Amino acid sequence: MKQLIPLGILIIFLGVILVVIGALSQSKADSKVAVGGFIGFIPFGFANDKRMLYFIIGLSAFLIIFWFILSNWR
Repeated sequence: MKQLIPLGILIIFLGVILVVIGALSQSKADSKVAVGGFIGFIPFGFANDKRMLYFIIGLSAFLIIFWFILSNWR
């Protein structure tokens, strides 16, 4: 467990660095965003692109099923 803490901190710093680099770049690209989560056991998502919304809902559904399988694995 203690070995995962430095890995988590490294991933967070890498994400911050990527966000800063993206903010400082002057590209005029079309940005697409998707956010997903759970209310109880029901997956939900918000996105500004239909394909990304389907992906985030599918990913959330997969993760909740995977969690149910692993929590009952004995």
